[in-house]
Amino acid sequence: MRKLSLLKAALALVLVLFPVGLALAGEAPKVDTGDTAWVLFSAALVMLMTPGLALFYGGMVRRKNVLGTIMQSFIALGVVTIQWVLWGYSLSFGPDVWHLIGGLDWLGLRGVGLEPNPDYSATVPHQAFMIFQMMFAVITPALITGAFAERFKFKTYLVFLLLWSTFVYDPIAHWVWGTGGWIRNLGALDFAGGLVVHISSGVAALAAAIVVGKRKGHGTEPMPPHNLTMTFLGAALLWFGWFGFNGGSAVSSGALATNAFVVTHISTAAAALSWMAIEWVHREKPTALGAASGAIAGLVAITPACMML
Repeated sequence: MRKLSLLKAALALVLVLFPVGLALAGEAPKVDTGDTAWVLFSAALVMLMTPGLALFYGGMVRRKNVLGTIMQSFIALGVVTIQWVLWGYSLSFGPDVWHLIGGLDWLGLRGVGLEPNPDYSATVPHQAFMIFQMMFAVITPALITGAFAERFKFKTYLVFLLLWSTFVYDPIAHWVWGTGGWIRNLGALDFAGGLVVHISSGVAALAAAIVVGKRKGHGTEPMPPHNLTMTFLGAALLWFGWFGFNGGSAVSSGALATNAFVVTHISTAAAALSWMAIEWVHREKPTALGAASGAIAGLVAITPACMML
């Protein structure tokens, strides 16, 4: 009788714990409010970088082209945002197709909800990850505009912006960051965009400069920067926003984000001082544009490797 009672008790315990075990085994990833707050704040910082870039470039062109140059960066916020929502995010991070491109499953953000996507983060909503990556997609083509400043019609630029984002940025983003991308599968590490952002935009800028050619009057007419104060302000905003650019790429608010934040600042300071020192030796005086250029160079250089301790 005693054995029968123990057997019934054990069976009852199993029946109680078995559903609990199933629930725990199938438990969905839980949103972490701290990580989510950091990623959303970082997205806002990266968004601020595009207007900062507009000021950085706008201060270096002639007065008559300031608004046109600023507009090229500003309008990217509108065009690329809509492109990203409609098809860009799906092509970049959607389910893999032949290791080359994301599928069309997430067109119009269908299926991109408020639950985490474990492929990219187990602690932040899928939409938070999406909008953080959107800001990278926005600023990357805007970086190219410095190479053809003062020499592109606005209508031509809008077409270029849409096509380049779709056929260049989105596939490269999938190769490097998307689940199943062939470069990611090789084990390549691009923490915050050395290849996806800087190399892709740099090569495109070189190609655009070659195709468009020199400014009219280059070498014969004086073309001093319109306002280096504006350029300095833009550089400062880029420096500020870059903490989100690099730190936010940890997709969490822990040790990795802290390391990225710290090395981002140190490398930028070192690069600005190095450029200034070299100018001082070579030209016998430092320049404001040189210090700002050095800071930007430091930000770019540390970006893909700021995860390293």
